[in-house]
Amino acid sequence: MSALHGIWRKIRRATGGRRALGVHVALVLVIVLVAVFAGRLAPMDPYAANLAEAFQPPSAEHWFGTDKLGRDIASRIIHGARISLTSAMILVLVIFVLGSLLGVVAGCFGGLADAVIMRICDMMISFPGIVLAIAVAGLLGASIRNAIIAIAVVSWTKYARLARSLVLKIRHSDFVTAAELNGIRPGRLMRRYLLPSALPTLVITAATDIGTMMLELAGLSFLGFGAQPPQAEWGLMLNEGRANLLDSPWLMIFPGAAICVTVVVFNLLGDALRDVLDPRRAGRDEDLVELARAPLP
Repeated sequence: MSALHGIWRKIRRATGGRRALGVHVALVLVIVLVAVFAGRLAPMDPYAANLAEAFQPPSAEHWFGTDKLGRDIASRIIHGARISLTSAMILVLVIFVLGSLLGVVAGCFGGLADAVIMRICDMMISFPGIVLAIAVAGLLGASIRNAIIAIAVVSWTKYARLARSLVLKIRHSDFVTAAELNGIRPGRLMRRYLLPSALPTLVITAATDIGTMMLELAGLSFLGFGAQPPQAEWGLMLNEGRANLLDSPWLMIFPGAAICVTVVVFNLLGDALRDVLDPRRAGRDEDLVELARAPLP
């Protein structure tokens, strides 16, 4: 009976993980569809100013109220989903590809390539990430494109170190040793064995990082180093509304809620992917991510 009970628990856990994944994928699709069809879903023009309706509280006409120029907050949030989500996905794609490739190369070939890549990672993580990103964005100029570049410069190291840790762990496996004894080339070894084995954990990390990168982009925009007026971007909307927080709190409440909901949804998606793709390593992946952030001895 105990054996049957254990099997039933495993089946229930597996199907529950897939059900949770389906729910979270559906929520992500809703956010993506809002961003794609923002022009049709927005009730008004997000850039149309009407000073006569400035600082209107939420109502049937303006669901989330209006800002200091009389622009509809709901329409700006809907259009802001397009800018914020696209920017975050581009950023995650860049750091995922660059960091994973460099990490796999470092773990696979070792030697000088490993030393150079890891020393660069050590230099990058020796500075506070957001401070370095602000410095890079300040040098490049304030824009959403430069904000993506600035955060990418300081964020790729996590993927490089994580990929290296995963590759080194797989590198000494029996099947890799057998492939090397059969004369497999390093490039084929990396493509056929090392990269596919490390990819699930990297994909899980990337899915979770979409929300994190969106939060960092919003932070740069809030500080004035990201999106610039009159763009409808959530971080910029928070910056524009902070001066009127006491009199018109909806200027910050609704953009902040949009950021929080999106970040939570993508974090839950990453957790669900982790449980489905590799349930046995669900706990150890977080340790590898933390290890990737720590400096090498």
